[in-house]
Amino acid sequence: MDRRHLVSGGLAAGMAALAVAPTNARQRQGDDDARIAEAVDRFRENVDQGRRVSPELSRIREQQRVFLKANHKFPDFIEIGIAVWELVWDWHVRHQRPAEVLRTAEGRYSMRVMETTLVLRPEQADDYIGFGFDAR
Repeated sequence: MDRRHLVSGGLAAGMAALAVAPTNARQRQGDDDARIAEAVDRFRENVDQGRRVSPELSRIREQQRVFLKANHKFPDFIEIGIAVWELVWDWHVRHQRPAEVLRTAEGRYSMRVMETTLVLRPEQADDYIGFGFDAR
């Protein structure tokens, strides 16, 4: 969630609270408290949801860690299946991050994620995530 959404959301919530004016002050206070508590809960859920890493990215990170421990650098490439590719793409869309999709010399699709290039292997199982490897 970017700063613009946080600021505009807080401004909208504040304006909505000012627009409602019940006649009974005690009832208004209780209603305002309930609405504020509900808004805070929704905000917390949105922030927590933004922090979660998708299971596919977690599996990719596992392969990166294994390679990093063995070679002291991130892998240049990891091959993935089409379902993983789509979920990584959806992650980019959901978090409004630019996706850098290219074609390799062999004509395969590739996408940069962190320090690694993911290579689409549609002939593999849909949820396939291969081991990391270097360009050498």
